[in-house]
Amino acid sequence: MLTEFDISAIYLTLKLASLTTFILLLISPPLAWWLARSSRIYRPFIESLVALPLVLPPTVLGFYLLLAFSPDSYFGAFWIQMTGSGLAFSFSGLLIASVIYSLPFVVQPLQSAFINLDKNYLEVASTLGFSAKKTFYKVVFPMTLPSFIIAGALGFAHTIGEFGVVLMIGGNIPGETQVLSIALFDHVETLEYEQAHFLSLLLLGFSMFLLMFIYAILHKRQKRLNHA
Repeated sequence: MLTEFDISAIYLTLKLASLTTFILLLISPPLAWWLARSSRIYRPFIESLVALPLVLPPTVLGFYLLLAFSPDSYFGAFWIQMTGSGLAFSFSGLLIASVIYSLPFVVQPLQSAFINLDKNYLEVASTLGFSAKKTFYKVVFPMTLPSFIIAGALGFAHTIGEFGVVLMIGGNIPGETQVLSIALFDHVETLEYEQAHFLSLLLLGFSMFLLMFIYAILHKRQKRLNHA
């Protein structure tokens, strides 16, 4: 049975995941394209920086973000000066942290797709006088659309399941920062196992559905490549 706080947590989680995925799908394609095509000497450093959330304990990332969001830091002070409110333990802070934490889950599928893109199509587009923008929308995007869908689904799913970073940055404020994973933790801590079971089954069902969706796209793409 869902409580009022559970419904609020589900709404907040979906809002956070949707906004995070939207922002990531805006900033990740140019970054992934640069990582796939650049030969700059500092590319491995940028690549490692993007992939760092994959191996770094979420609490470590959350701790350093908490320091960065502090009013004593340049960024935290600048944010307060611009908006009048702090980032720590707020939805805005949670959103910034989620974008950073889920970044590799969106960038890496796109980077892989751009690396494997047939250069002949790009050369044909260049021969036809396509601008970089037109080449992306007319050639690159249609050919890598399945990777965009997979990247978006992974970014969304990863944000839904966040816990360590969310707890460090957002705490546990109902209606403001209490997302689904925190609400689940709260139920376990207070021995409310029935609600914990219900939320766990909800997350389990959603994760299974999303994985089936991703694998269906991958199999469809593989079949199309085999018949090409």
